[in-house]
Amino acid sequence: MHVVADTTTLVTDGIITSNQAEVLKQRSRQVMVGLAINTLLCLGILSATGGLIFWLKDALAVAICGAVAVGIGLAILSRKVEHLRMFGNAATLIGAGMLVGGGTLELVDKYEAVAGPVLAVSGLVLWPVALQAFRRNVLGAAFVVGSIAVMGLAVHLFGIGFAIERWSLAGLPVSLFYLYASVALVASGWVLDVRLVSALAILPFAQMLDTGTFYTHAVYAFYSPEATLSIVQMSLLVAACVWFMKTRQERTARHARIIAVLAFVTANLCALVGSLWGDVVGETIWGPTRPEGWSSETWELYQQELDAFRETAMTIPEGAFSILWTIALVAVALWTAHRNMRGLFNTALVFGVIHAYTQLFESFGDEPLAYVIGGFILIPVAWGIWQMDQALQKRSENSTG
Repeated sequence: MHVVADTTTLVTDGIITSNQAEVLKQRSRQVMVGLAINTLLCLGILSATGGLIFWLKDALAVAICGAVAVGIGLAILSRKVEHLRMFGNAATLIGAGMLVGGGTLELVDKYEAVAGPVLAVSGLVLWPVALQAFRRNVLGAAFVVGSIAVMGLAVHLFGIGFAIERWSLAGLPVSLFYLYASVALVASGWVLDVRLVSALAILPFAQMLDTGTFYTHAVYAFYSPEATLSIVQMSLLVAACVWFMKTRQERTARHARIIAVLAFVTANLCALVGSLWGDVVGETIWGPTRPEGWSSETWELYQQELDAFRETAMTIPEGAFSILWTIALVAVALWTAHRNMRGLFNTALVFGVIHAYTQLFESFGDEPLAYVIGGFILIPVAWGIWQMDQALQKRSENSTG
């Protein structure tokens, strides 16, 4: 488990020696440098692969170049020269990416009718085979085999998604697909022990309730049509991840930690939406369906049905959302601080600032008395938290003593 500690203070207090502190610093540096190197390597492989596919544009040329790159990469890896291994990994994966990506684009472009099922099945074959090869270390190139497993999963999920889009499916089948994609990503990330793959699961999981993002010129926006239900969904995921963190070994716990933080981030973004606009719970799920064709009659009928639904549905106004969100942030910050869950604690603090900044301009910008009341409330709350922390610390010392 990664923790943050002041090595200088630990040395001064005699808890660790100067040599041990230096070892901790060196290990920390190695982890950070390794992360930076792997990030640059992955970005370079993805950029080169995509660029070559769209630059060559011809399926045969992409296939030939991809095969040549795979051959060169495998030849380098077979020499087992450590300082050349990175180039072997890069060449092999660029070639494999060109073969897989080029084949996918060719199918979608030339054989659209069967592209979805073919890609879904072929990916379903490649993905588990590569995972099994990774677990058994068949080729002695874990990075390459693991990356190919991720490629297979990507092709499999893309094929299913392409078929869903082409067949114009909606509702429950789409939500089940997003749930399946989330589970598949977490499972793959755990087997490969790559938290980035596990972290990607939060994207389809959020889309189960249509929570997502969109981009337009100079604007990148987050939207949550079901803010309340999405918060409940993400809160359950956070609770499940915390349980895994406490009951499973570190190998599993580190994946649970990253997913918990991302789920908490998503829940807070949904709370931000609710604090600005409120929420009519279930409006986009159980409410009337928007008409596909536009006409004054259809939209007038839709508005009447929508008004009738809102009269009986649970509605949470933006003011109530803001108060409940504040209480939740304070509670999470206190609990995670005592539990040493730094990721969730930092996230709570960040969104506390975002919440305060938003309400400053949206609700209380011209109400100075609100800040006076809030300030006088926070001071005794901080004192009470300090006293509680002191009592807990003494109890812990007495139990260990």
